[in-house]
Amino acid sequence: MSKILIVGLNFHPEPTGIGKFTGEMAAYLGGAGHQVRAVTSPPYYPYWRVQDGYRSWAYRRENWHGVQVFRCPLWVPRQPSGPKRLLHHLSFALSSVPILLMQIFWRPDVVLCVAPSFFSAPLAWIVARLSGARAWLHLQDFELEAATRLGILRGEPLAVRLAARAEIWLLQRFDRVSTISQSMLRRLEAKKIKPERLVLFPNWVDTESIHPLTDSRESLRKLFDLPPEKITVLYSGSMGRKQGLEILTEAARELVSRQDILFVFCGQGSARAELELLTSGMPNVRFLRLQPIETLNQLLNAADIHILPQRAGAADLVMPSKLLGMLASGKPVIATADLGTEVGRVVREVGIAIPPDDLALLSRAILELAASPQTRARLGKEGRAYVTAHWGTEQVLGRFLIDLQELVNQSNH
Repeated sequence: MSKILIVGLNFHPEPTGIGKFTGEMAAYLGGAGHQVRAVTSPPYYPYWRVQDGYRSWAYRRENWHGVQVFRCPLWVPRQPSGPKRLLHHLSFALSSVPILLMQIFWRPDVVLCVAPSFFSAPLAWIVARLSGARAWLHLQDFELEAATRLGILRGEPLAVRLAARAEIWLLQRFDRVSTISQSMLRRLEAKKIKPERLVLFPNWVDTESIHPLTDSRESLRKLFDLPPEKITVLYSGSMGRKQGLEILTEAARELVSRQDILFVFCGQGSARAELELLTSGMPNVRFLRLQPIETLNQLLNAADIHILPQRAGAADLVMPSKLLGMLASGKPVIATADLGTEVGRVVREVGIAIPPDDLALLSRAILELAASPQTRARLGKEGRAYVTAHWGTEQVLGRFLIDLQELVNQSNH
């Protein structure tokens, strides 16, 4: 039995994104017999407001599935921009200092830091060294590169270069650095991280909770007040700048004359209000609130076509977890991603991948799938088989547990 200290901005009960996966990982480690503690913040994502029952500026300790959870104060901007995101991340990094330093006396075997936010990584590494623990950094995305490419972070080139060098210096000092896709792993290799320290640790999907349903089309659509006779094109997930959702509004406008096709946007995020404004008055667009986990499977099965948009230049820096649920539902997926990226490579095998920002190709792909139930059924079946083989919960977390135990064993020798 090992002591595992998890450090991360996002955690359960956040319903989507990094918090969902970090919470499930902590519960899995606890269920495997390890002592687990998590230093995190009050839940706020994807709504960008602290959830009911929690306070932004209060420390709090709770027990969840056997995990000791320490929540630290956090500033949450209602309209996140580049500078505001930096302050948001920095507020947690600073407020977590006393709680993390206290964990030195607990003497963890492994300190596992989940980034974003990378601001937490320096102190997590220091705590590991002071307590004699192994330091593991898990990268869900490359924050600095993504923010720079997407224009979220603007500044002097010199400042960006210095930040990049500091990032590499710190990455090279962790005993393990993991990330969620092969293309992201190659980027870490390019940063001169020793190969023996690198681990592929992808996100996962519970293929028993998300699976094809035999319910009638009418009954599924009725749950969400959607017309059963229309071909439903669904985007379900966070609505932020990284998602590149504007192209879906353009496709909806392009196909507005097709009364048999309905575009459905489901989720929350900083870009939702803008998307609603862009599609105001369009009869072929519908917005739904973020669905609870209890109805997620029904929602995914209510779609005829899933859409996964990615901005040009971002798809090799992130591996969106929402793709796993789309594939697990047994419905076809269209993704806007370059074929050389991880998203493009995966979707090309089991769905339709088109270049980002190519509105004509996106509209054509939607029309082709709308016209062919046979193609939709075939791609859905292939996607389901692929995700079950590669990204099931036991496959991914089982491998991670082995890698973690190997790291602990090294420290005991």
